[in-house]
Amino acid sequence: MEKILLAAPRGFCAGVSYAIEVVDLALKAFGTPLYVRHAIVHNEWVVRSFERRGVVFVETVEEVPEGMPVVFSAHGVSPQVREKAAARNLRVVDATCPLVTKVHNEARRFAEKGYHILYVGHRGHAEAEGILGEAPKSITLIETVEEAERVEPPGSEKLALLTQTTLSLLEVNRIAEVLRRRFPNLETPSRDDICYATTNRQIAVQELAQQCDLVLVIGSRTSSNSNRLREVAEAGGAESFLLSDGWEVRPEWAERRCVGVTSGASTPEHLVEEVVGELLRLSPGAVVESLEVLRENVRFQPARELVRLAMR
Repeated sequence: MEKILLAAPRGFCAGVSYAIEVVDLALKAFGTPLYVRHAIVHNEWVVRSFERRGVVFVETVEEVPEGMPVVFSAHGVSPQVREKAAARNLRVVDATCPLVTKVHNEARRFAEKGYHILYVGHRGHAEAEGILGEAPKSITLIETVEEAERVEPPGSEKLALLTQTTLSLLEVNRIAEVLRRRFPNLETPSRDDICYATTNRQIAVQELAQQCDLVLVIGSRTSSNSNRLREVAEAGGAESFLLSDGWEVRPEWAERRCVGVTSGASTPEHLVEEVVGELLRLSPGAVVESLEVLRENVRFQPARELVRLAMR
């Protein structure tokens, strides 16, 4: 191996950093046990580290004792989940990424105006389930180009397009092209739903794929944006693998000329360092360089009330 090329930007996005900060503050404000509905972000290391500190992850609010605090994960929840939490008198701490909240607001606004929404997303993903819950009778989920070709929305002339924030730009564009061809009056939000961090990391990995014959994406297999990064790298012509940590580095990768490394938006940087360390152990003479495509300076602020409670 001659070179290890690190993508920039990579790793934690502002939404993930925000969600982790919210849980940290909630631990200080309310103590343990602290309940979090769904994995706060889709990374096993982050989840396990919080479990060691007394966080209990649940999949339904019915698992949370009445009257206790509960944190909603970065992926957001449906109005039905909020109603159930209120019925159990749970104290809700919302760690939903503001960019996901934006899509929730768009779904409500379009539905209230009588639109039927074509939502591009992955079935079963926590973010998609939350959005679908905003207007169950007014949203049709589309996962593939083939489904976009077949979908037959209700007989309303008013159609709108929304997307999950963590999808592949390439795939969304293919699906959107089909939908716009079939439904020329399709309305879209004033700004794209795919978040800036997803876009930036996919642009960076496209550059990696141009310069490297192998691209490694560090992230969880349950992470949508990490899986999309691997797909984008392969679409760019580089062989690509998704791995969770340094233990999954393969000895034969030392034979590659250039290995690109990036990480999903919910992946801690120390896991990247683990992987790079293993690659250097296999090829001690390899040069490590950064490929900076652009810089990010976005930050989301936790609620003032939560900060105040944590500082008591």
